[in-house]
Formats: sequence, structure tokens, C-alpha cells
Amino acid sequence: MNAGNVRPVTGCRVCGASDWQDVVSFGEVPLANAFLEPAASYDDEPSYPLGVISCRSCRLMSVTHVVDPEVMYRTYSYVTSDSETITRHMEFVAATCRERAGLAAGDLVVELGSNTGQQLAAFARHGCRVIGVDPARNLAAVANEQGIRTLPEYFTETTAGAVHRSHGPARLILGRHVFAHIDDLAGVLAGVRALLHPEGVFAVEVPYAVDLLEKYAFDTIYHEHLSYFLVRTLDTLFTRHGLSLFDVERLPVHGGSLLVLVGRPEARRPVTDAVGELMAAEERAELGTDAAYREFARGVRAVREELPALVRSLLAEGKRIAGYGASAKGTTILNICGLGPDEVAYCTDTTSLKQDKVLPGTHIPVRSPDHARNDPPDVYLMLAWNYADEILRKEADFLRAGGRFILPFPKPAVVSADTVR
Repeated sequence: MNAGNVRPVTGCRVCGASDWQDVVSFGEVPLANAFLEPAASYDDEPSYPLGVISCRSCRLMSVTHVVDPEVMYRTYSYVTSDSETITRHMEFVAATCRERAGLAAGDLVVELGSNTGQQLAAFARHGCRVIGVDPARNLAAVANEQGIRTLPEYFTETTAGAVHRSHGPARLILGRHVFAHIDDLAGVLAGVRALLHPEGVFAVEVPYAVDLLEKYAFDTIYHEHLSYFLVRTLDTLFTRHGLSLFDVERLPVHGGSLLVLVGRPEARRPVTDAVGELMAAEERAELGTDAAYREFARGVRAVREELPALVRSLLAEGKRIAGYGASAKGTTILNICGLGPDEVAYCTDTTSLKQDKVLPGTHIPVRSPDHARNDPPDVYLMLAWNYADEILRKEADFLRAGGRFILPFPKPAVVSADTVR
């Protein structure tokens, strides 16, 4: 562990309380997106404590330690997926936000954590002015080359103020699967207030803690994901910072997410029934009690035992296994389940930045889809399980030829051509 780059969480970043329930601990784990060049030794690879705690006051789920964002984000290997699932989803987000924010041609849309600009491009195609803000210099350069103006900065009150002075207020501020990565939520929300038009909308998409808990999906837990939110937790957060949550939609993307719409209270937007319905469902599930998180910990222990046992039973039958998708979720599954190159021959991934490198911690090599087609395994461990339906359609020939997939959550299982509908 590099102690200078990590600190333990003390006060809750949502409500300020410090009464935490210990949920699960995974020991020291490398950063999920810190892919490595092949080497004779990886003795210098850094790792950091990883676990989850739950705030008994607002029920924020948080990782136990915060790693310096300069270590994680200035050069970043995660690139927004161009899968059919994500492409459709980004168009859905753009259409929903245009309608709910009443966007017109020329209106300003600002996205924090904008990656290579694919989501903003969906707004630009409809005539909106767009600006991205992303600290990953390598990804901001790609976005700028593609015509999506992107600032290689963190989204802060200072950054937001500079954008406002140069371009005016934003009718829409968007944060897709970046809000959960932020420790200083107060600073970001101060930036939102500084930049948001009086009638504007702040749209936030986050992994939904309910899906995490129900599916025992511990692969969502890695150092970049600092927070796991309930609707009640988000409502507490926005209210504390002078904003009003007025709509929410539960979505299947990324294993289960929320799209939350927020505005200024003075805009007096009516709160939809969906907000109260989801909060009531959380209360019925007793997610304000310790028991729900103890059950999650039990389910996590079961998957951590059953998945490696299943993999090793297939190896004992003479089967060769590879990983499908070298995602952060995938590296987390492999590290936490103790699966390495002796069990998983390689992982295939479409992201060129990852190909011919090795996964953090396990040092399993990453290969291109062409390599995988020329050297197919008997069984794929579906690390990108959140795209399962799309992958199973795409790999129909592999299944028809007798190939199989292991699905890890909520209970490890093998699927074949006979079991896929």
C-alpha cells in the first residue's frame, strides 16, 4: 500500500455523520483500471484497502478508503463503451434530458466526467452547445480531436464559474456514472449551483444500491466507486445543498442504475410519483436497518466461495477458461475471488488501450476479439455480465459450437446454447 495516496473515510460525505456499519472487507486490492505492461515481476504494483461501510444515518454505502484522484484519473484506461446497449442508452438519456429540461437549439449542456464525448455528441446532434469537463487528459484530448470541446479538469465551483463566465448558464448539467466517483460532493454541487440556469436540470446517473444489494454484485465495489446510493440518500444530499430532486427512473444499464433529475427549489418543479414509490420500496425492504447489509455480506461470501469452485471444477474436467470483458468489474471479480492466469488463460476486450496489457493484481493477459476468435476457450467467464443479453446474442456461434458461459451473479451458473432463449 502507498500510504501517501490513500486515507480512511471518517465522516459521511452525504450527511456528515460518523456512525458506520461495517459491511464487507476485501483486504488490499490494486486499482481496477490500473492495467500493466507485461513484466517479469509485479512486485512494485500498488494496492489499497477495499471494503464497504454503510452510514446508519442516511444509509450511504461508501468504500472504506479514498485513493487520491490524481492517481486514478489523470491518465485513464476506461473508455465509454460503444456497445449496442450503451449506444441505445445514451440516446435514451439525451432524449429524456432534452424533454425534461426543455432543451432548444443553442442551449448549453455541460457534462462532468465526459470521457471521450460520446454522450455529449448525442446532444450536439440536436443543436445544443456542449462542453465536457473530465480530469483524464488522455480522454479529453480524444474528445477535443473529435470536436467535443472538453476541459481536462475536475468539475469544481471554480471550473463551473469559468464556464459560466465564458458561455453563460447551463440548461442541463449531466453526470453519467461519475457522481459515485466523487468524494467532495459538496464542492461539485456548489459548482452545479454556480453554473445551472434558474430553470435548468442537473441529471445524475448512478449505480443503484438496491441492485447491488439484491444481486450481491460486489464487482461494482472498487476504489473509483466511492458511493452507492439509495433514492432516500440522494434526496438527503440534494436537500442539504439547496437543490430539489424531482424525478427518478430505475434503469437496467450497468447492472442496475438510477437516472435522477434535480433542479433549483425556486423552479418549483412537481415531484413525480416515482420518487415516493422508490423511497417507499426502500423502506419496505428495510434498507435503513443493519439486517439488509448483513444479508448482502452473506451473499457476497457465498459467491466468493461458489464462483472459484465452479471455475476449478470445469478446469478439472479439462476445460479451458477465458474471461469475457476486461472491465473494472471484471478485474474486481478476479481479484476478490482469487482467480489468476492458472485458471483464466486470458481476457478478451474491445478496448485497444487495454489489449496486450495485463489485468491489475491477477496479471491475466488482455487479448483482442480477433485473438479470441482464433484461440477460443471452452468456457467464458462473463466478466461483463451487465451486457449478458447482448453478449449471448453476439456469441451465438460460439454457443452453437458447444461453448459455454459462466454468469457470476446473483448465483454462479453455467449457460449453454440449450439454456439461452
